[in-house]
Amino acid sequence: MNKTRKIPKFKTEADERAFWESHDSSEYVDWIKAQPTSFPNLKPSTKTISLRLPEALLDRIKIEANKRDMPYQSLIKVWLADDVEESRRS
Repeated sequence: MNKTRKIPKFKTEADERAFWESHDSSEYVDWIKAQPTSFPNLKPSTKTISLRLPEALLDRIKIEANKRDMPYQSLIKVWLADDVEESRRS
């Protein structure tokens, strides 16, 4: 039987992050008992940025988004994600 240590209580997420960066989880979690799980409703963290685009480019992006019946910001995110994924595969 795997004897594990008790996971401490953390005051902040930053404290917990610092703890796990410097400790081996195998001392605190019995990974033999671990089971796969999914979090279908978990939304990724987002960060607002400011991006300056030429007006003509933005107008063309808005036209493309309108054709797809989606917000132009969402279309930009899709295009960026696709390009990054494609670049990582090359």
